[in-house]
Amino acid sequence: MGILGYSSPRFRLPGDDHETRDGAATGPPVWPAPVATRPLSARVSLPGSKSLTNRELVLSALAAEPTVLRAPLHSRDSRLMIEALRSLGVSIEPVGAGEYGPDLLVTPGELAGGVAVDCGLAGTLMRFGPPVAALALGPVTFDGDAAARRRPMRTTIESLRGLGVDVNDDGRYALPFTVHGSGRVPGGELEIDASASSQFVSGLLLAAARFEQGLTLRHTGERLPSLPHIEMTLAALRSRGVDARTSGEAEWTVSPGPISGGEVTIEPDLSNAAPFLAAALIAGGSVRIADWPESTTQVGDDLRTLLAGFGATVERDGRDLVVDGGPGLLGGRELPGVDLDLSTGGELAPAIVALAALASGPSRITGIGHLRGHETDRLAALAAELNALGGRVTEEEDGLSIEPAPLTARPDRPWQSYEDHRMATAGAVIGLAVPGLEIDDIGTTAKTLPQFPELWASMLSAAPEALPA
Repeated sequence: MGILGYSSPRFRLPGDDHETRDGAATGPPVWPAPVATRPLSARVSLPGSKSLTNRELVLSALAAEPTVLRAPLHSRDSRLMIEALRSLGVSIEPVGAGEYGPDLLVTPGELAGGVAVDCGLAGTLMRFGPPVAALALGPVTFDGDAAARRRPMRTTIESLRGLGVDVNDDGRYALPFTVHGSGRVPGGELEIDASASSQFVSGLLLAAARFEQGLTLRHTGERLPSLPHIEMTLAALRSRGVDARTSGEAEWTVSPGPISGGEVTIEPDLSNAAPFLAAALIAGGSVRIADWPESTTQVGDDLRTLLAGFGATVERDGRDLVVDGGPGLLGGRELPGVDLDLSTGGELAPAIVALAALASGPSRITGIGHLRGHETDRLAALAAELNALGGRVTEEEDGLSIEPAPLTARPDRPWQSYEDHRMATAGAVIGLAVPGLEIDDIGTTAKTLPQFPELWASMLSAAPEALPA
């Protein structure tokens, strides 16, 4: 497939500035996406998993004793969670020093309200924080960035009301809203529709051991995306001595009881590995991710089979996972089209769609309709940005169809990130093969991977030899 492009000047579209909660605009500089010029031979060490870090922060805050979190993620999302828990009366202090920041000593305290929580764009905080606030004594107000106010919150609000918690949202079923905690939640049985996000389930389960009767939770919707994230939540609870189990089809039970503390080590974020591993298929050569766990509940582990479907060789080498793209797209190898259901790992979709847009055959990515309710409508955003480059991407109800087409950078329009970290990294993947592509705000990657630009540059600089002319 021919891919054409040219250099473009630094430029931002009017009206595309970063929007804060009060509607103020700032203008971060565009980021010229590096083009791959040589096969890769890189080893990338990634910070801790956002999903695991925020789950373990919540469990540590509700535990019966202090917890030391080893190798936690330090990013915007985790910082917002830390600040929220501190405001409720939890002590969280740095201890020691690690590659990407200090470990954290979390000491539980008596939960008290009378505070406001800034959720930013962190879906985990929006869904995990309110059940914790219900256990606090006093009102806790949740708000976030302008885009966060558009994210679905009805299930969280209705579920807390179903448990007898007073929530004032002025009928919006969205941020901002106030949880009026009484210091206790009776618990018991509850039915919810979590079709929009598995985070609604995980948020309730994480706090349920502190409910007086625990919780038996049933999902009543037709579909439930990202089931592995619920398994991650159950595993985290069980590792802390909580009786947490799947008790029926789309039903989970958490028994009341203490949550243990101790020491917990956070795995590297495997979903953040997606753009780096995808780079091997474009540039050629190999990329290895350090300390890939032997077994994990992270959906990023699906990359092993997903990338093999594009023709990569995937294998373990000691503690690392290695993806070899052979000569790569830029070395003359064509990427095949794929037909994938990503219902269990939708967060991988942006990187996978970016690869599919560079493939020589048609692709169809399904099971990702719920991505419309993430940081942005990711289906619409991916279609808009790829089509702006000359792509042929069509939105479907539950996914995207992609036809082969040459992509060309535009001098008048950078790739838009939509304040979405995964849209920004998808643009970086495309930029490897499309000269002149620029990203409007690479800073959005600070949500889960603040070091992304540096790690990306380091990966590319590790290339050992030039591509053949």
